[in-house]
Amino acid sequence: MNITSPCVVTLVWTLTDAQGQLIDELDEPVEFFYGGDDLLPKVEEALADQAPGFEAQLHLEPEHAFGDYDADLVCYEERALFPENVEPGMQFEGLPEGAITTDMPEDLIYTVTEVYPSHVVLDANHPLAGIALRIQLKVLDVREATDEEKEAGSVGDAPFAVVDGNVPPDSTLH
Repeated sequence: MNITSPCVVTLVWTLTDAQGQLIDELDEPVEFFYGGDDLLPKVEEALADQAPGFEAQLHLEPEHAFGDYDADLVCYEERALFPENVEPGMQFEGLPEGAITTDMPEDLIYTVTEVYPSHVVLDANHPLAGIALRIQLKVLDVREATDEEKEAGSVGDAPFAVVDGNVPPDSTLH
């Protein structure tokens, strides 16, 4: 079966930055819904009409991956608004109650990047925003999507979610 929308593709891949630093490696096969929200558009474009055994090496500029880094999505909030154990890497959906920063989107995931005695630095950019990516992938299998998968536009819970900067924050790369 060739890859056409909607279907489910089983992939393995290696994802690096433009300098070759490893970001992610799927060495165990993972299923993705093709024709929905599971894959970046440029990855889907490369997979179109391909079959099991297909291999590709893609270079994705930030605008085709997770978007450009937006300094306007970084803010500072009072340390007292956060739990005592707040630390870099923690994530929060939206800003904490009592936040004073105006014009920040409420529906984004904010990552704590720095913690100071008086304030906490929050960044709503995707961790891979502004980074050109290289992805080496291989198609292991292609199958028809179930009715449930078609309705959901996804194969369900992915092993990890990577948000595309061009889609709502609850959509995932896989």
